[in-house]
Amino acid sequence: MRALTEADIRASFLNADEDELRVMEMPHDFVLIDWDYLDFFAWRDPSAGRRGYILTQHEGEISGFVLRVSDPGRGRAGMCNICHTMQPGNQVALFSARRAGGAGARGDSVGTYICADLSCHENVRLAHPLAPNEVLAPGQVDMRLDGTRRRMEAFAKRVRDEP
Repeated sequence: MRALTEADIRASFLNADEDELRVMEMPHDFVLIDWDYLDFFAWRDPSAGRRGYILTQHEGEISGFVLRVSDPGRGRAGMCNICHTMQPGNQVALFSARRAGGAGARGDSVGTYICADLSCHENVRLAHPLAPNEVLAPGQVDMRLDGTRRRMEAFAKRVRDEP
């Protein structure tokens, strides 16, 4: 992603109203973000635990989306629909986003299961333990990164585009 300022981020949101943008808090480590390393940027609002934010880049344009989170699961393990990482049940949650434009004004939203702490970008980069005779195929990590990016872009497209 290209480097963004706080003003760039606030101006990029497609499904936020003025009040949501006014109370939005940047992550505590915002000034330390390595933008060249990111395919998308997501964080939970430090002051409002049930709200999260995602920024994606599509054709050079940054699009931001406000997310609402349901209560995380309590029991069984679940899989994040973005990074395809298996997590304990309380670490995957249903996030929903009001659609942009007229559909959002009518109350339409879309949702998907995502890592509860929105750490998909880091989770997909964690090395999986290999068996003693297992060898990591060249490009295997890249495939996981590409898949995560594609799935996040598909979710952003569902939020951004009219049905």
